[in-house]
Amino acid sequence: MSTVRVRFAPSPTGDLHVGGARTALFNWLFARHHGGVFVLRIEDTDAARSTEAATQVILDALEYLKLEWDEGPGKGGDFGPYYQSQRLDLYKQYADRLLEIGRAYHCYCTPEELDQRRQEQIKAGQSTRYDGRCRHLTDEERQAFEAEGRVPVIRFKSLEEGETKVEDLVRGTVIFDNVTQVDDFVIFKSDGMPTYNFAVVVDDALMKITHVIRGDDHLSNTPKQIQIYEALGFAVPKFAHIPMILGPDKSLLSKRHGATSVTQFYEEGYLAEAMVNYLALLGWGYDDSQTIFSIPELIEKFSLERVSKNPAVFDKQKLEWMNGVYIRELTLEGLYEVCLPFCQKAGLLPEEVSPELKDYTLRVLEQLQSRLKLVADVVDLARYFYRDDYEYNMEVVQKILTKPQTEEILGYVHAAVKDAPKLDEEHLKPQFQEGLKKFGIKMGDLIQPVRVALTGTNVSPGIYDVLELLGRERVLARIEHTLEMLKEKELI
Repeated sequence: MSTVRVRFAPSPTGDLHVGGARTALFNWLFARHHGGVFVLRIEDTDAARSTEAATQVILDALEYLKLEWDEGPGKGGDFGPYYQSQRLDLYKQYADRLLEIGRAYHCYCTPEELDQRRQEQIKAGQSTRYDGRCRHLTDEERQAFEAEGRVPVIRFKSLEEGETKVEDLVRGTVIFDNVTQVDDFVIFKSDGMPTYNFAVVVDDALMKITHVIRGDDHLSNTPKQIQIYEALGFAVPKFAHIPMILGPDKSLLSKRHGATSVTQFYEEGYLAEAMVNYLALLGWGYDDSQTIFSIPELIEKFSLERVSKNPAVFDKQKLEWMNGVYIRELTLEGLYEVCLPFCQKAGLLPEEVSPELKDYTLRVLEQLQSRLKLVADVVDLARYFYRDDYEYNMEVVQKILTKPQTEEILGYVHAAVKDAPKLDEEHLKPQFQEGLKKFGIKMGDLIQPVRVALTGTNVSPGIYDVLELLGRERVLARIEHTLEMLKEKELI
């Protein structure tokens, strides 16, 4: 096999969504598995919607997922430019060639005329397709249209008989009838810009792409593209159309199902390794038992033969579970690195973190690591370790701090903390057990009021770890503040 060359070619008109990211991943894995080349091409011919900001979002999303491209923006390569907007002369050159060999023609039909014919076809129960009206215009007819000020498009002259066969690496052989399923489609618009089906063929051919791996929503475009390849004498690449991604309700995944863009998943705190692992399993699987794959394992085991023909269902709960698995596997230093930007953005940590503060943060993260499902959760779970102005969960306050003896229990713990040589389990547990006898309560009845007083809520790491991390001064101040709050609100 010659060197495998694949490409990911997004349009910079918005965020990179899950479906696009999965397509990029499958291309990247295929290239890495075969020791090939992964090309990134930006399809920005839609000048009205394409923006530099959206391009940067795509580049950032791929970098977050660690899908490094071998050729493309910022990397260069022998087959650039890698922005379609910089390749317009090439498209014009090959459109002119099709005109010269009689496989394309100028069409002067107006949008209104096309719509009227489309409506007539619908009323007659016919399939909607271009009727070839401008296929055989005389010079006089062309001149008359141009005298009216009509600016033509260029249409490809598709085959009028037979069939176009797609040998798809996922779906097998798919046959399209040339008469009913491939009409004379536009390859150059009246504004001088190429259409997708034309530009993509020119680009893939000139960039020597060997395999086109993309969503199966493009399958109907493939016979059109194959006919262009063959008309221009280009080698036809191998095609693999991967299944669509559905939401839990089995409709196409969309914003109504929650986060769908890679940027959103990053902002919610999903690790790149978890995202890549999960996306790889959307439509591909190595066996029925293995769920967690490292990147090297995915590269080693990935093949198009194991890609399913059936749509994949996006299960955010499974992704969240998987993310938790990856978080728990991080070293403390690794966890610190991924949590740091979230803590800084929330104001819990400064731009420059001192060695002492970093050491404290590592101790905090050691207590929280098993509780994190998303990296972003660290902000709420760790807030009370950094901020004394934490908020009380008033529902929890009403449930726990309004019980009889709360004031006495908190006062007792305050005294125990004040007198203890060290705030650890060894020194405090005996004092707490004495309190159980004193108040005739169970350990939970003592610990929970203390936990709410120190953290504002009833869920936290072990109470002794919380006491030790906060330190004597803050523990005493928080118990005092909580008692004042309860009295102000007349809850005790």
